[in-house]
Order: sequence, then structure tokens, then C-alpha cells
Amino acid sequence: MMKYLKLIAILSIFSLLLAACSGQKETSSNGDPNKLTVKTTIFPLKDFASKIGGKYVDVKNVVPAGVEPHDYEPTVQTMSELSDSDLFIYNGAGLDGFADKAIDTLDQTHTTVVKATRGISLEEEHAEGQDHKHEHNHGDIDPHVFIDPVHSIKMAENIKDALVKKDPGHKNDYEKNYEELKTKLTALDQDYKSTIDKSPKKEILVSHAAYGYWEKRYGLKQIPISGLSPSNEPTQKQLQSIIELSKKHNIKYVLFEDNVKPRVADTVKSEVGAEALSFHNLESPAKKDRDKDYISLMKGNLDILKKALQ
Repeated sequence: MMKYLKLIAILSIFSLLLAACSGQKETSSNGDPNKLTVKTTIFPLKDFASKIGGKYVDVKNVVPAGVEPHDYEPTVQTMSELSDSDLFIYNGAGLDGFADKAIDTLDQTHTTVVKATRGISLEEEHAEGQDHKHEHNHGDIDPHVFIDPVHSIKMAENIKDALVKKDPGHKNDYEKNYEELKTKLTALDQDYKSTIDKSPKKEILVSHAAYGYWEKRYGLKQIPISGLSPSNEPTQKQLQSIIELSKKHNIKYVLFEDNVKPRVADTVKSEVGAEALSFHNLESPAKKDRDKDYISLMKGNLDILKKALQ
């Protein structure tokens, strides 16, 4: 009998230790209890939420640096952190597909879900040359809205509105921070427009079809090697069309994202005789870019774009 009592006592102590550890982990994951806990799916949303929320928010991106959000699957730990958060901000439009499943599990009376692309007119996939349009898993909708500074203003506004609703006591701060960000995004849009308007060519050869919003906004023409998702590689016929279009437009550079390089990219690069240039991946920048923000990454991309359009 004494053995059983000792066993029960040991199990009770072990359970208390587990509960204590669990409580410590929860406090750690939530950070400062006086701040709103915000989780985002892609880097631009993290940057916007951090800038608008300022000292009143603790923001964390759930997709690790350098990982493609197209195919990311959250861990049990990530799902636990999402359920504890005050706001969950996702892109929508198919880019962060895991978010749709995650949302179904959240208690939305506690965690406010914010679709950043709400109210934005989404574009269908489009590429120079109709015969090399690729099949893909996202339907025809281009989810890379955040590369357009004007659309980013609307995304930032959606985030600001959600913060104000969740924490009306700091409305003036959120409004002020949003207006400052809006001014910078407006200036960025003008930089892109001016640079592209002055460029002698408008065609760019890119690793995948992520630049449709630049086509719509600034008149560029993308020639993508892969579809909206980097895993959607071209058929042999499509590949030949890509090579012919690139030669027709005298393409000198192929633009790769830091962590996106389709297997056929080297073939296209060799056949066209193009030099490789590297874009920053705004979805989930590499660890080397952890100290940069959306504006600086976009300006870096503009410098590369300027070279590619010569």
C-alpha cells in the first residue's frame, strides 16, 4: 500500500512540475504581458505590424527566415503560439495556405484574424507570351500583393484598423505610426515608377511569376521560368518559349530570389547567355537580411531592377 502511495505522490509532483514548465513556456512565448501578441505569416506583414504597433506590440513571424511560405507547415508549438496570440495576420490569396487550416482551429473571440489583402483587387497570373503560362496550385490568382507599395499601403491600413479595434486606448499612436509608414511607401512607389519609366526596356527574366503587380502598376513585362509557386516548373515546350522570348528581348540578366532557384534555371541562364542577379525574397528574407526592413529591401531590389532593365 505504501508503494502505491509513494507512486501517487511522485506522479503528483511530476504533474505539478510539468504544469509549471508549461506556464513558463507560455509566458516566454507571449513575451511582455502588457503588449499585444501578434503573429504574422510573411515578412512584410511583420514589418508593417511592428512599425504601426510600435512599443505596444510584440510581433513574431511564424515562417522561419529563408523558408518558402508556399509549402510551410506549422509545428505543434507554432499552433500553440497562434492560439495564445491576440492577433494573427496573414496574407491570404493562397500564398500562406497553411493559414486557412490554422484559422479553423483558433478561438476568434480571443485571437483576432486579419486578412491583410482584404479590399485589394487581386491580379490573375500573367506573363509575357501566352504560350508559356504555367499550371500551378494557386488557381489564377497572384498572391504576391506586397511587392506593390500602393497595395502595401492598404495592407498596412488593414493592420492599423485591427490594432485600433483590439486596443482603442492607443489609437492615436497607431494612426500616427501608420501615417509615417504610408508616407514612406508612397515615396517608394514614386521611386519605382520614376526608375522604370526611365529604363530603356521593360522585360525581365525572373525565377518565378511573382511580379505581376509590377506589370500592372509600372508596365513591366515578366518572363518567368516557373509559375506562381517556385515548384511549378515549365514543360519542354514552355521552356523553349521562355528562351526564345528572352533572346527576342535581348535579356542580359536572370533575376533569382535568395531562396528560389528552379532546377531548370541554369538551363535558361546558359541558353540565353544571361548573368544571374539576386533579388531579396520579401516573403521570408534570408538570415543575413534580418536587420533590414521592407523599405530597405525594396530599395535594394530597385537597384537590381535598374541594372536588369538596361
